Amino acid sequence: MCSNLCQALLLSSSNCHGYSMLQFAKEEICTFLKQKNVAEIIFLPYAQNNYDGYTAKVKEVIEPWGFKVSGAHTSTDPINLLVNSKAIFVGGGNTFLLLKRLYDLNILPLIRKRVEEGNLLYIGSSAGTNVATRSIHTTNDMPIIYPPTFDAIGLVPFNINPHYIDSVSETHKGETRDQRIGEYMEMNHASPVVGLREGSILRINGSALSITGVAGAVLFRK
Repeated sequence: MCSNLCQALLLSSSNCHGYSMLQFAKEEICTFLKQKNVAEIIFLPYAQNNYDGYTAKVKEVIEPWGFKVSGAHTSTDPINLLVNSKAIFVGGGNTFLLLKRLYDLNILPLIRKRVEEGNLLYIGSSAGTNVATRSIHTTNDMPIIYPPTFDAIGLVPFNINPHYIDSVSETHKGETRDQRIGEYMEMNHASPVVGLREGSILRINGSALSITGVAGAVLFRK
């Protein structure tokens, strides 16, 4: 579990039905950043391949809220960049790709350390939420590339399943999300799983956890 100084917002996704990009989380994000007088967010676009395009989309949404957005990929020294940053936003895409790139850049331990020390605010969305947890075992993504391990940043001692949906159409005969998570829970290495519905946010405030946003969550335990 993260230290009492840890501060993070873990979004199920950046998009939610009935809202434009990130609008369902605008108030929560703005309040979260203003509490530490954050003026600039470093955006990590590594879960996708079009770094510039993805960063531009996030800039277009967040900068009108009063916060500058800079892409981490534009820095020749990402470690030094993160050492001097107050807040990061880790975007969504493919979780396996994101985790591999965090390890390749050797910035995953640094992110963990700075967040645990209370010196870095963490915002994650979808894949960015997955990598903030104990491991990425419960991502919905396809393993398109191999990270060195499924172990992630570990801000919480459990896993998250973003985009969680607990209802399916009567004509759907494939496995449900509950069944897939149930398969994971049968493993010896399994930890609890929080299924975040679209539009839900897990707020980490030290050792206190709360669900905010416009939807709820489901907790799975052995």
